[in-house]
Amino acid sequence: MQETKEKAGLTSLHLWVMTIATGLVVANIYYNQPLLADISKDFNVSEAEGGILAMLTQVGYAAGMLFCVPLGDMLKRKQLIMAVFVIDIIALLLAAWSPTIHILMLASFLIGAFSIIPQLIIPMAAHLSLPERRGKTIGFVMSGLLIGILLSRTVSGYVGAHLGWRAMFWIAAGLMVILAASLYFLLPEVYPEYKGNYKQLMTSLISITKEEPILRIAAIRGALCFAGFAGFWSTLAFLLRQPQFNAGSEVAGAFGLVGAFGALAASQMGKFSDRGNGHQLIAISIGIVIVSFIIFGFSGSSIAGLIIGVILMDMGVQGAHISNQAAIFSIRPEARNRMNTVYMVTYFIGGALGTLLATQAWEIYHWKGVVAMGLVVSVIALLIHWYYRPAVVVSEPVV
Repeated sequence: MQETKEKAGLTSLHLWVMTIATGLVVANIYYNQPLLADISKDFNVSEAEGGILAMLTQVGYAAGMLFCVPLGDMLKRKQLIMAVFVIDIIALLLAAWSPTIHILMLASFLIGAFSIIPQLIIPMAAHLSLPERRGKTIGFVMSGLLIGILLSRTVSGYVGAHLGWRAMFWIAAGLMVILAASLYFLLPEVYPEYKGNYKQLMTSLISITKEEPILRIAAIRGALCFAGFAGFWSTLAFLLRQPQFNAGSEVAGAFGLVGAFGALAASQMGKFSDRGNGHQLIAISIGIVIVSFIIFGFSGSSIAGLIIGVILMDMGVQGAHISNQAAIFSIRPEARNRMNTVYMVTYFIGGALGTLLATQAWEIYHWKGVVAMGLVVSVIALLIHWYYRPAVVVSEPVV
């Protein structure tokens, strides 16, 4: 009875509130990427060391998802979200104030760890949605998430160029205060179904992972795709600073506007998942990512080539991601936050490793090294997808 009542309460207002919130909060994780070159110069450190800030933010995000997101199955969802907001705001203020690179590294980790609100909202949207519309609902909310990821770079690039990199974190903290107040009044409450303690909750992550092949394969595919995605965006500012472009953080951030085209396709991709075309959509999506990196390989001196590659890469990564999530949310309704935890922790560990590999590849081989890294991880993702197809298809329930 409670679940029926909650599902009936998923109004258009709630859906829009969730979508806007995911976009604004997830942006916190990516504000630093177009600013890495400016931050490195300000603290007089190498670009490779500055790139560690992006990696630490993503590692922090993975840590927050691992230790905080499972609580969504155990605690009232809105109360948990409000508590996380408080710490996230403090972390953003610490970043804005940071007098040394090491304090900024700590702040970057904390920003990532407590910007996990979208990963509480997405399972919430899946929970409140009707089963036959779940893919479309996830796609709609995820479109806000991806737009937030991409436009965050545009905003921070512009702010960094005109007001300095610290201003971006002051502005972000203010936005989080306004958003927290808004969600307190507009977000519906979801009550937990899990009755165990925190230790049992965390232990269940292991058993869920062992028992669900869909979850394992989706997590690996997602991590590999996101590794290439994160590696590209973490090094784009370095490429654009080269003599053939001679562009700053503002231009690097403007590429987020281009990538937003991929986000606009999110809802449509969710509809395809609802029709049972998830496996085929993932294969096509990963193929598009591979093509994008091939284009990047020929675009080390071409803005037009980079633009085309960004559109394709974002469409491909988003298509695979939505299909992965639609698949995992179709099983174990009582454990959707824990399912999402396993998937997203693996996903962002992939992103952190991709960032680390790409920044180191840039240091040694420059753009060719970054492209080679993206191609390798994308091809591996496609091979794994096809190799494990029989097990996943047999086990996959109808959405």
